[in-house]
Amino acid sequence: MIRPTTVYTVLAVALGASSIAYAHHAFSAEFDANAPIKISGKVVKVDWINPHAWIHVKTDDEKAVVWELEAGTPNTLIRRGLNKKLLLPGTEVTVRGYQSKDALCDPSCKGSGRDITFPDGRNLFMGSSGTGAPEDGADPRERR
Repeated sequence: MIRPTTVYTVLAVALGASSIAYAHHAFSAEFDANAPIKISGKVVKVDWINPHAWIHVKTDDEKAVVWELEAGTPNTLIRRGLNKKLLLPGTEVTVRGYQSKDALCDPSCKGSGRDITFPDGRNLFMGSSGTGAPEDGADPRERR
């Protein structure tokens, strides 16, 4: 006979695991594959948090809008060569990606970054792989 405490423990673990899985979204849940963006400006800050790092870029146009750009996990970014020394505040970058589905820019705009280019011409993939993002050539693991 199964004890009630065993049943409750199994239920608690299952519910906890499902909430974690639900919290990590697919690309199409938040971003619009039909709304590509290209943001040029200076890094304001970088949030090195899981499950996704966020790179905040202030545009260098007359609007000076801050974009919050979702990237891959901090560990993945570091393996690709994106680290805290490379992404210092004030660093000039150009990020290609996709705008969020809500398209709101108040107080800031949001998007999913695919690749980031530096003034020296270096171009690094900063997106998440296997999340349903469009195959646009940015991910080096895409089938060609």
